[in-house]
Amino acid sequence: MSMWDVHNLYSSTDNLLLADSETLDGRLLFAIPKKGRLYEKCLALLAGADIQFRRNNRLDVCLVLNHRIALVFLPAADIPSFVGKGDVDLGITGHDVILESNMQDLVTEELRLGFGKCSLQVQVPECSSIKTVDDLAGKRVVTSFEVLAGKYFSEIDDRLQLVEGNRTQIEYVGGSVEAACALGLADGIVDLVESGDTMRAAGLHAIATVLETEAVLIRSSVPKHPHLTPLITLIARRIAGVIAAGKYVVCEYNISRDNLAAAIIITPGRRAPTISRLEEENWVAVSSMVEKNKCAQVMDELVKVGAEDVLIFNLDNCRV
Repeated sequence: MSMWDVHNLYSSTDNLLLADSETLDGRLLFAIPKKGRLYEKCLALLAGADIQFRRNNRLDVCLVLNHRIALVFLPAADIPSFVGKGDVDLGITGHDVILESNMQDLVTEELRLGFGKCSLQVQVPECSSIKTVDDLAGKRVVTSFEVLAGKYFSEIDDRLQLVEGNRTQIEYVGGSVEAACALGLADGIVDLVESGDTMRAAGLHAIATVLETEAVLIRSSVPKHPHLTPLITLIARRIAGVIAAGKYVVCEYNISRDNLAAAIIITPGRRAPTISRLEEENWVAVSSMVEKNKCAQVMDELVKVGAEDVLIFNLDNCRV
């Protein structure tokens, strides 16, 4: 892909073109959200995968220093289309964005990344007489997710046998969706909810969940550049290692062989624990990966079955 093609990929007068001495020919194009809730997490993920780059201010295309990769910073909503059409080889975006852009048949989700988790919910005013989605059907719903909300309520309308003219009205609003009910523009909304604080502040509460979503690593289902497949596999493996390192810790402890069977039930590891003989007769050292959010409970249970010198080690990176 030429520099001119990439410039057209995200046309903006604010973009700075790459220097003439730099080239994108033969490089894997990796799309990253340029702002928003996924941006900072993506930067941390790239650092953990040892993808080194320097991005100058307002530059939406930059070269990776230690791989044949170019990063393309795009709005998250645009990434599924560019990846699905093969203009970009790899990308990170939200699972909800893929479905909203109707690109689920053209992209393959390589990895769920474990961050950017939220729910696409149907919300109504707490003081409203509407208690279920069936109550809301046939009324006005405001959302920035027209496709997902439209499909969801279309199925409800069909089940309730609502005819044309009485079916749910889906109206698009680009931002501040939570204000629509208070302004008298809607009877309910469909929007992404993370903590729920914004919705509660607006006097809303959830009556249904349309979709659970999170950030995903995606590639084109029919890639235009099959020679880049080994590099895509390498990057996916590295990112998977970073994700696993954030999810797991290493637990090490000493225990007598008499109590080993009970301890292994507590720490089975991803495949099996590593067991080493100690100089002290009938004692072994055990090393096993455990989920980070369960490590305190695991340590307590190990002590109960006779484990000693129980240690937890964080992982900076791994391959699993």
